[in-house]
Amino acid sequence: MRAILAVLILAAVAAAPARAEKRIFIVANNPDGYGVDRCLSAGASCGRAMAAAYCHSHAFSQAISFGKVDRDDITGAVPTAGDCRGTGCDAFVAIECTR
Repeated sequence: MRAILAVLILAAVAAAPARAEKRIFIVANNPDGYGVDRCLSAGASCGRAMAAAYCHSHAFSQAISFGKVDRDDITGAVPTAGDCRGTGCDAFVAIECTR
């Protein structure tokens, strides 16, 4: 009886789909004159290659999604919108990567 139970448990574990590791990177979207900021923040097709390269540089296999993030949606890591004055505040982009 125990052997049957062990076989059933092993079969269930083996049949369960493997979960891919995912991570979301928050990146300052600094304008650089090359259009990188527009590609990533707007979700344009030119941003796919940039997001994929960012994921590869952090040992992930591909970019799942990318796009602009509101400053208020980021907790604790950056100054709040009220702390920013003039052009000294960066916009941010979220890039979701998977292994």
